[in-house]
Amino acid sequence: MKYSKEEALSLCAKICENTLMDTLDIQFIDITQDSLTAKMPVTPRVHQPDGVLHGGATVALAESVGSAACYLFLDVEKVFVRGIEISANHVKSVASGHVFARATALHVGKTTQLWQIRVTNDQDELVSLVKFTTISLPRN
Repeated sequence: MKYSKEEALSLCAKICENTLMDTLDIQFIDITQDSLTAKMPVTPRVHQPDGVLHGGATVALAESVGSAACYLFLDVEKVFVRGIEISANHVKSVASGHVFARATALHVGKTTQLWQIRVTNDQDELVSLVKFTTISLPRN
C-alpha cells in the first residue's frame, strides 16, 4: 500500500465530502495490508418503515467501502475502477448502534476484482455478506 494508515483514512474522509457517504455518515476507521473497514450509524435515517436497517443502506455502505478499497489498493493513476455487480445476503436485523463493513479482496486481476464485504453489528455478529465485483479500465 502506498499510504500510511493515517494518510489513507484521511484521504477516504476527504474524497467522501458532499457525497452519499457523507449523507449516510459513513466513516472509514481502519486499514490493513489487505482490508479496509468503515462504519455507519444505524438511526431512523437509514431504517426501513418497520424500524430496522434498510438493506439498501447496507449495500450502499458495502459498495462504498469496496470502492474505496479499490481506490487505495489499485493504481488509480493508470486505471479507473467501476463497480459492475453487487449482491448481498442479509442475515440479521439491526435497529440501533453501528454497522461495520470490512472489504477484503478475494481476487485482484488486471481487469476484474472480486471483493468480499462482511457487515457486522456492534457485537461483531454477521449482519450481511456482500460480494462486489469491480472492473479496471485504462485511463486515456
